Amino acid sequence: MPTTRLAALAVALAATCLGPLIAITSSGCRSVPVTGRRQIANPLMSEAKENQMGVTAYREMMGEETMSSNAEAAAMVERVGRRIAAVSGRDDFDWEFKLVASPTKNAFCLPGGKVAVYEGILPICGNEAGLAVVMSHEIGHAIARHGGERMNHQMLKNGAGAVAKMALGKYSKLEEQTNQMILAYGGKAADVGAILPFSRKHELEADAIGLKLMAEAGYDPSEAPLFWERFSDPGSGKPPEFLSTHPSDARRAAELRQQLPASVAIYKAAATQYGLGEAIPDVQLASGTDAVKTAVVPAN
Repeated sequence: MPTTRLAALAVALAATCLGPLIAITSSGCRSVPVTGRRQIANPLMSEAKENQMGVTAYREMMGEETMSSNAEAAAMVERVGRRIAAVSGRDDFDWEFKLVASPTKNAFCLPGGKVAVYEGILPICGNEAGLAVVMSHEIGHAIARHGGERMNHQMLKNGAGAVAKMALGKYSKLEEQTNQMILAYGGKAADVGAILPFSRKHELEADAIGLKLMAEAGYDPSEAPLFWERFSDPGSGKPPEFLSTHPSDARRAAELRQQLPASVAIYKAAATQYGLGEAIPDVQLASGTDAVKTAVVPAN
């Protein structure tokens, strides 16, 4: 292809596909609370907008769910959540804590402090400290703004895919089947090489943030690696970690154990120490799937 045509193509693609990407990557950075990791700020998505999306998604999701009838368990979720929220540094969030009647092993916190815990995960928690592991992890996602960051990454991926598709479609003489193969493998490479590792980084970062939060809230942080060991299911047929959005449960437990000395010191300095807290109340679970892992649910 002549150089002039290549130059013209580059200009056209930049104008049509890369404008939003340039805006994102040149807009500056912010620091993630606790870890200090530098994070690209998206000028197209303010935190206020993220939080509003979180409120909207939460209302819709909770409107489709059945709330737990176990008043004791629901009160525990509220109690643990309020204690963690109090040390989160986000007094500006309009915190809500719901217990959903479902056997799913799941929990999430949407932007703005909208938290839901599913009954199915309570038996694995075992006690208040185990519940604090789950809830502080999910709250860690929210205060680190992982949902917005993932949207940034997806936008970058989609933009790069659009550039490749336009280039192949307009100027390549390859057969259509070959074009699709290149695009498919390119997308998979982006997932495995960038999107999935960042998702795993987010999970480990939320673990670290959550460990500090639960310790500050007065819950024994040594319960965190024990929770992930209980959560592990060797026979679940999960994909290898490099093909998963989540780190392996064993890796999470190991990394949390390495962080225990610092978090135990924070726990001992807490104004009130609840230890493991109360045991999880008995919850009668309805039949259904329980295959979903604890994960942030982006508000998009």
